[in-house]
Amino acid sequence: MKNTINKNKLFLAACISLIVTSMTFAIRAGILTQLGTDFEISNEKLGWINSMAFLGFPIAMIIGGLLYNTVGAKKLMAVAFICHLLGLILTIYAGGFWSLIISTFFIGFANGSVEAACNPMIADMYTNNRTAMLNKFHVWFPGGLVIGALVSEFMTNNGMGWQMQIAVMLIPTLIYGYLVFSQKFPEGENIESNTSENIKALANPLYIFIFFCMSLTAVSEFIPQQWVEKILGSSGASPMLVLALVTGIMALGRFFAGPIVHKLNPTGVLWMSAIITTIAIYLMSIADGSLIYAAAALFALGVCYFWPTMIGFISEYTSKTGALGMSLVGGMGMFATSIWNPIIGSMLDAEKESAIASGLVGGAADIVAGKSILGFMVYFPLALVVLFGILFFMRKKVEESRIPQTGH
Repeated sequence: MKNTINKNKLFLAACISLIVTSMTFAIRAGILTQLGTDFEISNEKLGWINSMAFLGFPIAMIIGGLLYNTVGAKKLMAVAFICHLLGLILTIYAGGFWSLIISTFFIGFANGSVEAACNPMIADMYTNNRTAMLNKFHVWFPGGLVIGALVSEFMTNNGMGWQMQIAVMLIPTLIYGYLVFSQKFPEGENIESNTSENIKALANPLYIFIFFCMSLTAVSEFIPQQWVEKILGSSGASPMLVLALVTGIMALGRFFAGPIVHKLNPTGVLWMSAIITTIAIYLMSIADGSLIYAAAALFALGVCYFWPTMIGFISEYTSKTGALGMSLVGGMGMFATSIWNPIIGSMLDAEKESAIASGLVGGAADIVAGKSILGFMVYFPLALVVLFGILFFMRKKVEESRIPQTGH
């Protein structure tokens, strides 16, 4: 065991574990139809299987946030590694609905454990540029989606079964596992590590404000992404091309976040993101043909800074909430997404029925229904334009609560 902390290797381990996290989302989406066919599972039951990933995620973040000060990042990363291994192997050998429910929950729990461990660890290691480094870490969520989508597409086209596609994820899992077990981790010197102090600090009005806003930013980011592909597929566009475009722009945006965060500060970044996202979702709800690609690119630019900047904001401006504050905010984002998913799904069904009743058929009904839902989705980022606008104009007062910019 090394006595010195190698920040580069720990950051690499964090990034690879996040690649595994996002690959599980992309590959599961790619094999869903195959799973339904092989096990004769209905769409409703496939939806329940998928929801286990969203349920496991916030549960792990809440538990991880509460235990971070006691057990540290290394043990949480070890839990993530074991749960990823268990989840992937159990999926490969799944025999039906219930075994897929259990294996998907393990994967979701692993994914949440990665966030619960890595966000505070990175905030601790890079005290003087937390938001920029958290953005660089979160590059690998869209990055992993691109990798997972391309791997799934390639393997499906070459006749490789879903078991092989799941097995591929064992390779990066074993790599980050090796890095975790071979490295010394930081002791939590630069974040508040008293859990009772963390809990008291949650009552901070600024924290409550951001906690509420996270439900809106997460829904604004994740829900349209799921329906955009359906709309574009119906209009003859390539969903794979859109996925690569959106996630590629998000990865680039996060990688070069440092100068933008420095110039605008996190409050300005959040306000700008809300404005761009509102315009983009509105354009997607009315655009046709190649204009949809332009609207999707603008959407990627709008949402790319939301998640990491919200986590970074918490670590900088409500620093006394510590690892718990970061984990609860991330958990709130996923929880809100899991609640809104079935609501939006049922709205989409109702809109499609209405479109069919008005005389439209097939893809045309899908497009009208999808665009109607996107029209409704505009209200989420629009609310954020107002809320983050208030935060931006109160930024001088907000700056008083910022952590001292010292450290590594």
